[in-house]
Amino acid sequence: MSDLRAAFFERIVAAFHQDGEVARSQPGYRLRPSQVAFAQAVGAALEARSTLVAEAGTGIGKTFGYLVPALLSGGMVLVSTGTRTLQDQLFRRDLPRVRDALRVGTRVALLKGRANYVCRYHLRRNLEDGRFDRREDVVVLHRIDRFASVTTTGDRSDASSIPEDAPAWARATSTRENCLGQDCPDLRECFVFKARQAAQEADLVVVNHHLLCADLALRDEGVADLLPTAQAIIFDEAHQLPDIASQFFGRSVSSRQLVEFARDAMREGLSEAADAADWITLNRRLEQCLRQWRLAVSGSGRLDRDRLIANHEFGAATVDVVAALQAFREPLQGAAERGLEVARLASRALDLERLLGQWRDGLVGAHGMAEGTPEIGGSVLWADVGVSALVLHATPLSLAEVFDRHRQAIPRGWVFVSATLAVDQDFSHFTGLLGLNESRCEAWPSPFDTPQQALLYVPPCGDPAAAEFADRVAASITPLLEANRGRAFILCTSLRMVEQLAERLTRRAQSSSTPVEWLVQGQLPRNELLSRFREASAPALIGSASFWEGVDVVGEQLSLVVIDKLPFAPPDDPVLRARGEALRRRGGDPFGLIQLPAAAMALKQGAGRLIRSEQDRGLLVICDERLVSRGYGRKLRASLPAMPITRKPEDALTWIRRGHQPAVPVRPDPLGLAPEAPPASGFGRGG
Repeated sequence: MSDLRAAFFERIVAAFHQDGEVARSQPGYRLRPSQVAFAQAVGAALEARSTLVAEAGTGIGKTFGYLVPALLSGGMVLVSTGTRTLQDQLFRRDLPRVRDALRVGTRVALLKGRANYVCRYHLRRNLEDGRFDRREDVVVLHRIDRFASVTTTGDRSDASSIPEDAPAWARATSTRENCLGQDCPDLRECFVFKARQAAQEADLVVVNHHLLCADLALRDEGVADLLPTAQAIIFDEAHQLPDIASQFFGRSVSSRQLVEFARDAMREGLSEAADAADWITLNRRLEQCLRQWRLAVSGSGRLDRDRLIANHEFGAATVDVVAALQAFREPLQGAAERGLEVARLASRALDLERLLGQWRDGLVGAHGMAEGTPEIGGSVLWADVGVSALVLHATPLSLAEVFDRHRQAIPRGWVFVSATLAVDQDFSHFTGLLGLNESRCEAWPSPFDTPQQALLYVPPCGDPAAAEFADRVAASITPLLEANRGRAFILCTSLRMVEQLAERLTRRAQSSSTPVEWLVQGQLPRNELLSRFREASAPALIGSASFWEGVDVVGEQLSLVVIDKLPFAPPDDPVLRARGEALRRRGGDPFGLIQLPAAAMALKQGAGRLIRSEQDRGLLVICDERLVSRGYGRKLRASLPAMPITRKPEDALTWIRRGHQPAVPVRPDPLGLAPEAPPASGFGRGG
């Protein structure tokens, strides 16, 4: 080992010593050998420019564990997070603490996708235009304008008084399609340009998976300038990466994109080439076709290629949309010399027309149908139907080859870290998805004593597919909620179950003497729900997927976590079904190799909300009897933190009433199990 390499690893170890820099920066610091070992493994991957897949259990201190070697490495490092919320937390809280503790002069920067930054040009143009769907959009847009006049970042997350999901933001930001780039008159004051410039000058840049995957797929979102010089990329919350990568390595076109195009084209046409076409009529025609397009597919959800092909009304509506888009494109091309934006819109129309045409051709083409699998050219064709929008997707059947190609392009360190990457100590599900099969895989379990800190209770709620399942869940958990004075997360596998349990639990609570403050997803923004939960005396939060992870509530305030049922993906999910059928044709078992590992990882995320410190005590309730009645339940339980298990309601109540002290003997697996068939219902389906 060279002297420089030895000094690097010695410095990592020293930073975590009981009297080291990290200890001095954290009151109540506790030396954890697993954190030091994890940090050394990250350092080794950075130094050797190799790949590490690391599961760091809750309480390891994974953020400091990878930041210390990243800051000491001396190379340019990208740290990618799963969400923008975590990205802000990392950049504004954790990174400054570690950098200050190590006393290094590392230059750091935060970079997000362009949709997160105010675009002065489009904000001004839309305020001048004055065309809005709702009156409140005008008010919000003026508030954004005032924010833009005082902010130094332009980052919408810094505008605390304006909801991040306010529709008006779409009128105050740019997209890849409508950004003027170097031709923009506001380039010198552009917030996106300034953020990218700061990132190019930094030694460590905090990005997010969406931005990084968009760049890998499109090479034009700003990170392209950073990737060639980055010596390492660290993916935090890496378990989210496969789903996010699927979005960006595929192709999609949405009704919202087309509506935005039509409005932009009408505005610029009227402004720069009023005599070239009847722009208002063209806009009305395209918007009317888009409404008929959406109405052609009833309800909401995911539709596979076969169902779309069988829907002749949808096919005809798609042809009409393409024709209306073409009618817009032709006068734009004819008037392209009238102005830069008109020319850009003509090019944008052509791109949308080609993309929609390719999707239509793939839908009705004669290629590649095998045993009903909806795959064309290695992609799965499907539609995501929302309340008012429609998105057409072509998702890669496999990410492994394309992701591995990007990983092998330039030698650098790749670190994938999360609390949930392995299933019963097996990493093959995650590594197989991303083509990481030759990577070093290692796990450091949580230091918490969960056999003494937690109890798992599986109540007798019957078949999760039964109509009365929500009633049985509500009846089973109501006594626990009363005894625990709320302080509970009720995690559901569908929004429908959120609604059903909220209705049943609040109705039952009317006859209870224990006041509980019910916090239901959809009634308030997520951050406000969490803020109220932390402050209320007896809160119970009912939520779905967004609350299963990325939420950290330490102490007695969250001492009861209820999971309605095992989080299996819906069996009719188009991408899951296509990947399963492709695996079956190769002789594999889709349930055992795809559905079960994915459910185990999701279940571990949800259960991980309960014990967040050495002092925490809590009750985990999983209302799905398949966890103990089916053979695959053993594998799911083995993926959870070790804790005693009971099926008796009196044990669960005793645990709560004794102040969360162990009420049943610790035993690894007291239940005799017999193999059964795969589940009939799953994550995302109604209860």
